[in-house]
Amino acid sequence: MIPFTKHLKSLGQAAFISSLLITSFLGVEKLTQRSAIAGPGGLEFQWDADPSFVRLKARQTEKRRLDRSTYYFFLRSGERKSGILKLSIKVPDYFEAKIRPDKLSLCQIKIGGFSEKTRCVKELPAFFEISENQSSIEIFPDQPIPLDRNAYAVVMKVWNPRKAGMFQFHAYAQSPGAMPISSYVGTWTLEVE
Repeated sequence: MIPFTKHLKSLGQAAFISSLLITSFLGVEKLTQRSAIAGPGGLEFQWDADPSFVRLKARQTEKRRLDRSTYYFFLRSGERKSGILKLSIKVPDYFEAKIRPDKLSLCQIKIGGFSEKTRCVKELPAFFEISENQSSIEIFPDQPIPLDRNAYAVVMKVWNPRKAGMFQFHAYAQSPGAMPISSYVGTWTLEVE
């Protein structure tokens, strides 16, 4: 006969090992669940979508509230119909972050991916004007942004707003020529969690 204490010892070891296995599986499930939720969604759905709506590509380095982030508002070659003399960005009124002209830049950009980071290739000198109520950003490049195969971006370094939400920044471009006309370029959509 096996003594009672030996049974108790083996039962305790089995309970300990099973609890470790169960918690490790729950931990793995929790980790994978969290990363699946935090992953970028590739689906955007709009009720009664406007046919003139153009979705522009944007990137942000951080999505959490009140974190420091760098926003890249891309202007790829296929999205520009002509050269750009002046670029206007309409900021949503509920985007409660302080935008400063010294934290804005305009550059020719190399859009990164998995193996390479997004980075500025060449800085373009420009003058930035922000309205008093932070509802619009006017960008005046020293030389018009040419209509070529290169991608350009407005880079904005900012602290994310306190309130989470989805923010749509609308872009309007004024083309060079005898009669400069402002036209809608598209909309950048950013999310703060």
